[in-house]
Amino acid sequence: MKLLRVGTAGAERPALLDQDGTTLRDLSSLVKDVDGALLADDAALDRVRSAAASGELPVLDADGLRIGPPLGRIGKIVCIGLNYHDHAAETGAEIPTEPIIFFKAPDTVVGPTDTVLVPRGSRKTDWEVELAVVIGRTARYLDSAEEGLAHVGGYAISHDVSEREFQIERGGTWDKGKNCETFNPLGPWLVTSDEVPDPQALPLRLKVNGELKQDGTTADQIFGVGEVVRYVSQFMTLYPGDVINTGTPAGVALGKPEPKPYLRAGDVVELEIEGLGSQRQEFKDA
Repeated sequence: MKLLRVGTAGAERPALLDQDGTTLRDLSSLVKDVDGALLADDAALDRVRSAAASGELPVLDADGLRIGPPLGRIGKIVCIGLNYHDHAAETGAEIPTEPIIFFKAPDTVVGPTDTVLVPRGSRKTDWEVELAVVIGRTARYLDSAEEGLAHVGGYAISHDVSEREFQIERGGTWDKGKNCETFNPLGPWLVTSDEVPDPQALPLRLKVNGELKQDGTTADQIFGVGEVVRYVSQFMTLYPGDVINTGTPAGVALGKPEPKPYLRAGDVVELEIEGLGSQRQEFKDA
């Protein structure tokens, strides 16, 4: 299923994209929200599947309807850095021997077509298309990558917007460059894991002002999705509704020759992952 949330910011309601790929259906009579509680409730998901198959769900008029983040009440956002071989190479970094972990706050999340703000004082705002993993079952001390995959509830596109000067040159951890307002567009859909048979076979692409910048595949990940979930579960408990951003392929501004083409107000970024939809954001000054 392709689940989503529609409506004004802070007042989104749950919806579903029909199998025709164009019709939106209202889920608010069946579930309160698309969130961790829903993903952890097999009976509720079965009711949604049955209603979707019957065609009985009300149709939503998509004209002018905002698509919000596809997941409500996000618990935490765990991010994996330098997780593609080609991205590590373009930045001159050594291949990590263990996943690099940092965090984004849930309040960085916006919808897939919402405006993204270039922070005040920013000179190096950068783009990163990423596969987001949404946890569907509580995960503690998992023993294998297979177990890790079994705890995934769904997948989405994540735009891990980053300010490189804040991240790298201002001391401390990466978090200052990762948690600026609007720095995590998510969606448009949360695609349930049964529709993604192999998360290591997904093409990812990103364009800036129509020019292709990133063109990669999750097959190039250093640590695959199942292993990432297993690894993270050794250090923290993952709950339904937690999100893991699994890293970005080569093609970011940081990896380009000088002068690096960092983002400015007026730029438009478009990104897509096969089967998970697409995003489009215009950048404006904060």
